[in-house]
Amino acid sequence: MPGRLIGIASRTAKRAPMQLLAAAELSLAAGLIGCWRSGKFKSRQITIMAREDWHAALLDLAGPEGPPDLVWTTRRANLLVEGLRLPRVKGGVLRVGATVLEITGQTNPCHRMEEAYRGLLSALHPQWRGGVTCRIVEAGSIRLGDAVEILVAPVEHVIRLPG
Repeated sequence: MPGRLIGIASRTAKRAPMQLLAAAELSLAAGLIGCWRSGKFKSRQITIMAREDWHAALLDLAGPEGPPDLVWTTRRANLLVEGLRLPRVKGGVLRVGATVLEITGQTNPCHRMEEAYRGLLSALHPQWRGGVTCRIVEAGSIRLGDAVEILVAPVEHVIRLPG
């Protein structure tokens, strides 16, 4: 079963607020067209996070009143998907709408997450909850509601410590 693209976000400058989009263009050279960071690094042209992982992180932060009410753009990811487990390994390949994206690594949470909400950095770190970084393999258009499919899912290696 394919997943679905339920969020697209971009920012125009460093530390600028994330802006929600209904559709976007992905380019081989520039990444997410109009996004400040997308064209700067070939291996990190776009970031993707799964709604299920975001909710798991928020549940880890739950207090007596329940989980915090944080919007997904607090994570500063470009795309939010639902209904599938993103591969947690380099070399995974996804189709999002008319585009193809290769996973280049984990989106490591940074200190900005702690600025947004105390404990968020730690809650996003386990099991790649912060999402994945990708490079664009096939450019094209994406829009909310597009199907998201895993085309290649390499074997994930989990390091288990004794005890």
